[in-house]
Amino acid sequence: MPRLPPRFPLMLPPRKPGLPAIRWLYAALRAAVLERRVRPGTRLPATRELAAHYRLSRGTIVAAFDQLKSEGYVEARVGSGTYVAQVLPDRLLEVGRKAGAPVPVERSPARRLSRYAQQVRPFESLHLGPIRAFRANLPALDLFPTALWAQVVARRLRQASTDLLVGCGPMGYPPLQETVADYLITSRGVRCVAEQVAIVSGVQEALDLVARMFLDPGDRVVMENPGYIGATLVFRAFGANVIPVRLDQEGITLREPGLRGARLVYVTPAHQFPLGVSMSLARRLALLEWARSTGALILEDDYDSEYRYAGRPVPALQGLDRHGQVLFAGSFSKVLFPSLRLGYLVVPLDLLDRFAAARSIASRHAPLLDQAVLTDFISGGHFGRHIRRMRAVYAERLSVLLDSAKEELAGLLDLSGVEAGLQTVGWLRGGIDAAAAASAAAGREVEVTPVSRYASGRVAPDGLVLGFAAVDSGEIRRGVRQLAAALEPLARE
Repeated sequence: MPRLPPRFPLMLPPRKPGLPAIRWLYAALRAAVLERRVRPGTRLPATRELAAHYRLSRGTIVAAFDQLKSEGYVEARVGSGTYVAQVLPDRLLEVGRKAGAPVPVERSPARRLSRYAQQVRPFESLHLGPIRAFRANLPALDLFPTALWAQVVARRLRQASTDLLVGCGPMGYPPLQETVADYLITSRGVRCVAEQVAIVSGVQEALDLVARMFLDPGDRVVMENPGYIGATLVFRAFGANVIPVRLDQEGITLREPGLRGARLVYVTPAHQFPLGVSMSLARRLALLEWARSTGALILEDDYDSEYRYAGRPVPALQGLDRHGQVLFAGSFSKVLFPSLRLGYLVVPLDLLDRFAAARSIASRHAPLLDQAVLTDFISGGHFGRHIRRMRAVYAERLSVLLDSAKEELAGLLDLSGVEAGLQTVGWLRGGIDAAAAASAAAGREVEVTPVSRYASGRVAPDGLVLGFAAVDSGEIRRGVRQLAAALEPLARE
């Protein structure tokens, strides 16, 4: 084997099966340069010498050299040869501070925070650890077709063009806007065209966007009580005066003094969070008439209406609106999986330019690849099939929960008969304190949330929120038994 010059002592590592010769040689040369076994300024042997020494084709050597040149590890000098670069590209990415060097600690100066920064509070909604009964607001992640989703992702990536890399307009990826509009028109009775659909990262971004567009400090915002904490936190962060309004069996009540002068009303009419009440048609019409007469806006959060187990769904509040008073928001996180941060906000036609401008200077747009994949997942029929399958699964799990509770929790907890959603509410009996009940249940590896956590002021009677969608029937039965064991001592106290 021909010998290389002593200034170039490079031993190639064993080549892994299936590794192309070009990648093998490139990696070895790059490692030798970075580890300074071949120092900056060293002239590399001619490609013919290397080819003969390593018994590789000269084309392989040339290709490896070209890759190193394109990345800045070596440089060619006309009539002289190829040399290791004096300044390696990796050095350009290092700040130069030695590992472990102490960072000087200084007293932070007094900072002047905006009103928003002073009022914003964290929203802790993510539960980590094993999923167990009765975790709420979570779909059955173990039944999501991850292999199918991966196939859709791979197909989209194989078809990716520069358009997918550039981005899209602030209102979203037009094919997804069209797909979502068609879906909402058919399934929820929403009245819209594709241009009205803003693709957002979820309902939280929709809430933030609406607050930015319509609320000034001191404006009155009406909230269902109990209601969604995530919305309350957003509105208070913008300085709004949040007014809790009680509920009855038809939804939010309208004969309350707190409604006077309201700028915005936030409601969950399809499946009230957390109580599960569906707003009656008569109450919807009355709310729309009140909004028309007062000039107030309504934000309709349609967070999990896809899962209805009995009766015909009432059309969305937005679909009944004839005066542009309703903004309609929803998310795919509860339907598919939480880390898919995509949702939608349907805005009135006369406000499209304003909303587009607001998004263009904030988040620009949601991740385009995710939007494209979701478009393919819906248009390919996979979304509809998944919804139909999960509706049957969740209905069966709800039935198991109701039957088990009837046997094990009689006299301790009365479960509401919900017709939709991923969770239900159980009302405590025998003077049991909800906070004590939740603590005792946690000691038995059962998750329940007091209704009072979502309320402003005292809620009577108090109860517990129980999710049933995320776990199978066996875990639901175990959870009911353990919850009964946790509640019985409290009822005797």
